Amino acid sequence: MFNLPKLPLADWIDALVNWLGHFEGFFYAVTNFLGAIVNAFQWVFDALPIPVFMVIVIAGTWWLTRNTHRYGLLVFEFIGLLYIWNQGYWRDMTQTLTLVLTASLLAIIIGIPLGLWAATSKPVATVVKPLMDFMQTMPAFVYLIPAVAFFGIGMVPGVVASVIFAMPPTVRMTQLGIQQVPSELIEAADSFGATGWQRLVKVQLPGALPTIMAGVNQSMMLALSMVVIASMIGAMGLGTQVYFAVGRNEAGSGFAAGLAIVILAIILDRVTQALNHRK
Repeated sequence: MFNLPKLPLADWIDALVNWLGHFEGFFYAVTNFLGAIVNAFQWVFDALPIPVFMVIVIAGTWWLTRNTHRYGLLVFEFIGLLYIWNQGYWRDMTQTLTLVLTASLLAIIIGIPLGLWAATSKPVATVVKPLMDFMQTMPAFVYLIPAVAFFGIGMVPGVVASVIFAMPPTVRMTQLGIQQVPSELIEAADSFGATGWQRLVKVQLPGALPTIMAGVNQSMMLALSMVVIASMIGAMGLGTQVYFAVGRNEAGSGFAAGLAIVILAIILDRVTQALNHRK
């Protein structure tokens, strides 16, 4: 209807990506740093014998849930991990766990301070809110393009894409938790002469911790949801098995690997929830 010129948005984005390519050394350093974290997690998982790994997971879950008597979860973990071992997906599972833990760790390290900053500064909150909306609503496949452009293929770009996709809940819930701390508690801390750091560490963070942990739980689940998508750019794990099964039209193999992802997701979800309840 209107003969308006086409906005060259795609050309602008391509120009920005090309300009960022001049910082190759920076991206190389980030790749090495993230690769070191990934390799450290994977080395630990590979060094542990499978029965020992299962005992550690089940014992840790029992310690976290010993006051709630959630013995069904312990049985589920034993049967679920036994299934993953039986199907030959154990190393794929540890690779997936490595990706999820690395992405979740980075989301926590970046997201919680950003959420704290947004909770205490209105200008920062004004910028952070639309940024988190953008990160949360952008299709996950889109994140693969710059991840490959800057970090190549493999686990590292998968981690980067997972962090971008999974970080918003941690930021939002941290901001919400801090803002929901009763003002009476803050006034009481101020009346006793607490410094800003003491008020944050001894009043605001403990009061907001359940909400923050809920955000961490959601970030972890979102990172896990990226494993199949990240397999398209070389991130190894259970997602690769599902991706290959789709390409070969092998419904049975795809379901078996998908069930292993579901088992891992339930275990991570229940463990983080139990950690939140203890805190």
